[in-house]
Amino acid sequence: MTAFNYPAVFDVAVIGAGHAGCEAALAAARMGAKTLLLTQDLDTIAQMSCNPSIGGVGKGQLVREIDALGGEMARITDLSMLGCHMLNTSRGAAVHSPRAQCDKKLYQFSMKHALERQGGLLTIQDEAAGFLTRGGKVCGVLTARGTRYRAAAVVLTAGTFLRGVVHIGMRSFPGGRYNHPPSNLLSKELEHLGFKPGRLKTGTPMRLHARGIDFSKCEKQEPDSPPTPLSHFTTAITRQLLPCWITRTSAKTAAIITAGLGQSPLYSGKINSTGPRYCPSIEDKIVKFPHHGSHHVFLEPEGFSTEEYYVNGLSTSLPEETQLEIVRSVAGLERAEIMRAGYAIEYDYCDPRGLDYTLQSRAVGGLFLAGQINGTTGYEEAAAQGLMAGINATLKIRGEAPFILRRDEAYIGVMIDDLISKGVDEPYRIFTSRAEYRLMLRQDNADLRLAQHGFRLGLLNADHAPGFARYRAAVKELAAGGTPKAFRSACCAWTLAKARATAAIEKEYAVYIHRNLKEAERLKKFEHLEIPADFRYAHIKALSNEARQRLEKTRPLTLAQAGRLPGITPADVQLLWILVEKSRTHE
Repeated sequence: MTAFNYPAVFDVAVIGAGHAGCEAALAAARMGAKTLLLTQDLDTIAQMSCNPSIGGVGKGQLVREIDALGGEMARITDLSMLGCHMLNTSRGAAVHSPRAQCDKKLYQFSMKHALERQGGLLTIQDEAAGFLTRGGKVCGVLTARGTRYRAAAVVLTAGTFLRGVVHIGMRSFPGGRYNHPPSNLLSKELEHLGFKPGRLKTGTPMRLHARGIDFSKCEKQEPDSPPTPLSHFTTAITRQLLPCWITRTSAKTAAIITAGLGQSPLYSGKINSTGPRYCPSIEDKIVKFPHHGSHHVFLEPEGFSTEEYYVNGLSTSLPEETQLEIVRSVAGLERAEIMRAGYAIEYDYCDPRGLDYTLQSRAVGGLFLAGQINGTTGYEEAAAQGLMAGINATLKIRGEAPFILRRDEAYIGVMIDDLISKGVDEPYRIFTSRAEYRLMLRQDNADLRLAQHGFRLGLLNADHAPGFARYRAAVKELAAGGTPKAFRSACCAWTLAKARATAAIEKEYAVYIHRNLKEAERLKKFEHLEIPADFRYAHIKALSNEARQRLEKTRPLTLAQAGRLPGITPADVQLLWILVEKSRTHE
């Protein structure tokens, strides 16, 4: 750790120290930028406000990619892991996805310590209240204490704090999360800069005390043995892990919820914003899926040193007394004690179609947005955006080319392209089904796809490069039928065993991977065919009104990006290709 001299002007200022902010700040500092990280509360850095787990279907691939690029999330997950499963092992390798349950406090304070140990990074407790601007570009941050921090670029990662409102039954109160104040000043500042924030909703279930749970009535779910580390740099997980437990709701549960819908902010009209489709509340499950007689409930420990259990499957914003009735209608929870009530939260977000592919605002130069402010949900989606925003903010102030990943290169590229080209009408969550090249974008080969970028950008320790080079060569030789010499790197999990596993997948799916590669190559030409920034779509009469409006609003950078917009047909892309080439010839 190198000494940090307080600079008069920072290179990059990051607002918010959730999962996006942590990765953004670390990336910028590791690339040599003088970096400031502002947070309302130092003790809630990287807090796991909902489920203390990392990974999942699609999410696990994101975490492996973050790690391969030099991010921190996977390493901290391995440090704090208390349970682990590789999901979808009964299906093909393309959808195998790691998921780990974490000790939430160990995760939180391990990430805080990683930030504190990072040279070139200063973390300060204060609330950002506005932006310093000059000539339509940001040049710093103004805090609620009246302090001015100058910075060449700013990354905003506000999570659910922008005008956040917490709902429990018919009671509501301001909050960025329960018991933490919202950030209302920053929302007003964004409006002043021309942003038009929308509203989204998310929620979390209640937490229970272990002593009120009858585990004999639940199904025990043991962790994988041996557990699979999420980081490429973790050789093994050696600690004793903990089990989770599975039970189900009952007909009584459904009756209680149905009778209580009048007190539900979701069904009484109190909440009008859209919540995540793929993580519905128990109210939504009962109302929208009445043909299901019961629903799974997963009881997941929140740490090694706590009796608190997360109730996965019972997310709700019903009144607290109703929540207790619901819990006690579930087998094994008849004597349960609620330690924290579930709640819903509404918050502001900004339309991600207002960003370019570096996550920089098109309207305000030097301002990058990452995480839930862009309409996403989940720690992993936020962390991946934060990493990319931190990288590109640093590259911008250096005057260097941006770092953009294509859809055929990474799930990170899939997610960012989805956000920028399509926008969101509900909280966005990554899935393997969103990636057309998922057979190439597996969790096992994230390092082979992306580590070279991590080394080039200075995010990965150069000491790891020789081990990675040996591993890459071994995979290539094994896939070709050769027999490389055994090796073991002292600094990472790049071993011959891992090389054999990845090479076996490459050989088994070689025909399909080759087909994917050919398709990606065919479409890649459109990725390089740039559309002039001032191209006038409004005058192209052969396009439908919807297509013209969509193209005019989004302003895609390339023909490939144009082709991925909703409502844009292959015929539209062909027409654009001709017209763009004509405009170049004319010039």
